[in-house]
Amino acid sequence: MSTAELHTRLVDGVGVVSFNRPHRHNAITDALFHDWCAAVRGYLADPAVRCVLLRGEGRSFCSGRDTAELGRRARGEDDFTFVQQHQRVRLELLESTKPIVAAVQGAALGGGFEIALSADIRIIADDAVFGLPEVGLGLVPDTGGTQLLPALIGPGRAMYLVLSGERIDAQTAYRWGLAEEVVPRDRLEARAMELCGRLAAQPRLATSMAKMLVNQASAGPIRNGIGQELLAQTALFGSDEYQQIRNRARTGKEDR
Repeated sequence: MSTAELHTRLVDGVGVVSFNRPHRHNAITDALFHDWCAAVRGYLADPAVRCVLLRGEGRSFCSGRDTAELGRRARGEDDFTFVQQHQRVRLELLESTKPIVAAVQGAALGGGFEIALSADIRIIADDAVFGLPEVGLGLVPDTGGTQLLPALIGPGRAMYLVLSGERIDAQTAYRWGLAEEVVPRDRLEARAMELCGRLAAQPRLATSMAKMLVNQASAGPIRNGIGQELLAQTALFGSDEYQQIRNRARTGKEDR
């Protein structure tokens, strides 16, 4: 399924899902999230798809939730249900038996960073930038950031990124273990498709079992930790601190 803001295509067993809001650095709205989930789940369930590639059109991979909708609940969900819906698709990616690859260029921030973290392999462009700004907004990463990061880069560096909100460049991300390859920006899509094609051609059953075995080392703690993120974020959405920050941001926009 393709829409104006989401492109999908199936190429030799590789299901490609591309954000297409380049004017907003592929920031995620409620509508885009709904379509993205449907596309991802469709590919995860389709036996013709052997590997899934997550990517974004334009300058950036994904800058996270669109700030114009931050804190908004279009369908009237409570905060717990809203966060849980976002966590559910992240867990489906982590637990899928199919290899998931993320091709990251430009900004991968907040929820966009967490989408990249939920992939099994990350190929990044030399202009990629990663960051988690949530604590500065009075919130916390809530779709695996606090759990997947320590498993990849260790607790100290994870703590640094989560608490400070600092951004790191592609070479730092590679050096810390966040990415498996750094390539020139104009080579990113070709290299990602080349890798995905190789993964899609591997024996299906052995690939599925191998992914399960690698994930087994941390699957339990990560799933439990994501549950703790859910409880923490639900509480923070109702906190005075978050409401004050959100109101200041709204007032600032109105002043401009």
